[in-house]
Amino acid sequence: MATRHTRIVERALTRLKLRQLRLLVAVGQHGSIQNAARDLNISQPAATKMIQDLEVDFEVKLFERTNRGVVPTVFGDSLIRHGKLIFAQVSNAAQELDDLNEGNSGRVVVGTLLAASPSLLPMAVERVLQDRPKVAIKIVEGTHEVLMPGLLSGEIDMVVGRLPSHRHRENITQEKFFDERILAVVGPQHPLACESNLTFDDIRPHGWILPPIETTLRRQTDQFFIRQDQYMPQTAIESVSYLANRALLRSHDFIGLMPAHVAALDIENGLLTPLDWVVPFGAGPVGVSYRDQQSLSPAGGALLAALHAAAAEIARLTPAS
Repeated sequence: MATRHTRIVERALTRLKLRQLRLLVAVGQHGSIQNAARDLNISQPAATKMIQDLEVDFEVKLFERTNRGVVPTVFGDSLIRHGKLIFAQVSNAAQELDDLNEGNSGRVVVGTLLAASPSLLPMAVERVLQDRPKVAIKIVEGTHEVLMPGLLSGEIDMVVGRLPSHRHRENITQEKFFDERILAVVGPQHPLACESNLTFDDIRPHGWILPPIETTLRRQTDQFFIRQDQYMPQTAIESVSYLANRALLRSHDFIGLMPAHVAALDIENGLLTPLDWVVPFGAGPVGVSYRDQQSLSPAGGALLAALHAAAAEIARLTPAS
């Protein structure tokens, strides 16, 4: 096996061309060698020969022919994924050189989930900018389903927030910063805002702002509702926008679910009120996901170190529940 691996690596280093990988990725996107060849402005026979050469060099079959075109094999899917990662790294290298040429000290793209947005990530960014005031930082907000494919393809350097419970764990490194609990929060005008010792029966009549259906917290919420005699809220708004959620909670008698430290500042300032009801689900780890240390630029490494420092500060300031 080691001999075969060495042989394939030697061929890839001496014979593999980026044009072949571009074609491979294009064929995967189009499901057609003919359409991929047209996109790259090469003839179909030449494209077919390039795919055949790849199959010979890697000693695997990359595509299966069907009556609708071609479909990647498991080997084709793997090589396409690595090809996309290579192109993302080339793009990142070009962008980093451009940033350095313009006087910036590197570049990092970070994906953020709700649990990281209000305090953890801003604190880390501020620490980085103190040492690297010209660093270029791009922040992309979304759910795991949006951010993790970008992380795996190299378009995103790291994702900060609630760690995925079971998916997206392959080919990435995860570091836990702290455990987060979930609060049920309302606007200060809500009729339950000043009530004590609430039960779920007290909460039933009110509408909810829920996380998106593809999130772990939403699945846990739905499972809890099912256990409460198949409960279905009379009104349910699905939103991942913290600003929109806060405005809706303050203007309507909705109940929202938020990580405790996300809502902490607004609770302290009287903009939101936590219900006196212990949410019996949703607790989980907050941390960072990235491909590996070697994939991080110096700016990315600096942000990772700053995240560790910011997380330690948050853990120190957060009272035990």
